Amino acid sequence: MSSIPPSADFDRLSTAEKILRLQDAWDRIAENPDSVEVTEAQKDALDSRLEALEQRPEEGASWEDTKDGIRKGR
Repeated sequence: MSSIPPSADFDRLSTAEKILRLQDAWDRIAENPDSVEVTEAQKDALDSRLEALEQRPEEGASWEDTKDGIRKGR
């Protein structure tokens, strides 16, 4: 894995290189998901969204439909 360069160096990278560096950082964070704290406000928001989905499942979209929409630019 590469390391994220200091900010000044990061600014000199191409967009593609910046994306690779960010992906690297995210992969490192994802290696230990328990280290990412979820706030009470975030938990409340997730609970609220889950409750809304359970009450009105027809208003949601499947992952397949969502991916298709993204690919089609919607």
